[in-house]
Amino acid sequence: MMSMDASRHLWTARVDPRRRTYAAGMYTHVRDRWGLFYDQPIVLNERQAGVAVEGVEQHNRSEDRIRVSLLAVDTHGVTNVAMALAKLLGFDLCPRLRDLSERKLFVPRGWTVPDSLDSVTLRRVSIKSIEHGWDELVRMVASIRAGQASAAHAIHRLGSAAIGDPLHRAAEHLGRLLRTLFLCDYLAISDYRREIHTLLNRGESVHQLQRAIHGGQMAQERGRRPQELVAISGAHALLTNIVLAWNTKRMDGVVARLKEDGFEIKEDWLRRIGPAHFSHVNFKGTCWRRPKTDHLDRSLPIQY
Repeated sequence: MMSMDASRHLWTARVDPRRRTYAAGMYTHVRDRWGLFYDQPIVLNERQAGVAVEGVEQHNRSEDRIRVSLLAVDTHGVTNVAMALAKLLGFDLCPRLRDLSERKLFVPRGWTVPDSLDSVTLRRVSIKSIEHGWDELVRMVASIRAGQASAAHAIHRLGSAAIGDPLHRAAEHLGRLLRTLFLCDYLAISDYRREIHTLLNRGESVHQLQRAIHGGQMAQERGRRPQELVAISGAHALLTNIVLAWNTKRMDGVVARLKEDGFEIKEDWLRRIGPAHFSHVNFKGTCWRRPKTDHLDRSLPIQY
């Protein structure tokens, strides 16, 4: 998610804790090979797990698209319930968790674990709770897959206010098991961990490009209705994809010329080069140059 400066009168605007200004949230999904495939305006400072799962489900619902099997998010974009729903929808939610040294491994009650892992293990997973709410959980996932319910709305309804509900208990305990399996892979497989960090870094690079594209503050008369926010978010994502596509084309031309000149280009090099750079792009549409005539003041630029 990136924050876009907005008026404090906007109904979705909240104070950005980093910049101490009012802003609206825009959540985008970035492919591993760059390019935005889903965007959605959200309320700033709220949990992003719902829109994270919703974006992948909306993308995978179309049969003519390559399915997304893994979504890398940060701590704000994951909950145990979201991990359970994502797994049942056919993809993995892979977070980069904050305070990783304080995280615990959850196992079913009565299980034995090695002595070396006993201090970081909690036996707080109830298999009976998962079995008791399994039918309702599968029914909810089927409703999301059929388009009759929104994944963002379902995860929001299964928040802290739903504690004690059998459906929430089933999703919560299943999510604990899935998060434990993820942490085992995350800590034991270095390539897996490096891939998740690479995906998240690419998302941050795209966010920097988006902030460069949108300068200033959102107009006060814009974004007062949900449809206006959707239009602003979609236009922003479209401009971002245009810049990424243009940079990719220029980079491909440079690589082709180097190969024609006999310069060896390794595939591993290209994998580490991204099209999210924007220092060579003029987003303002204004060029400045000094006048060449002697009778004009050379300290004053001319605008074209």
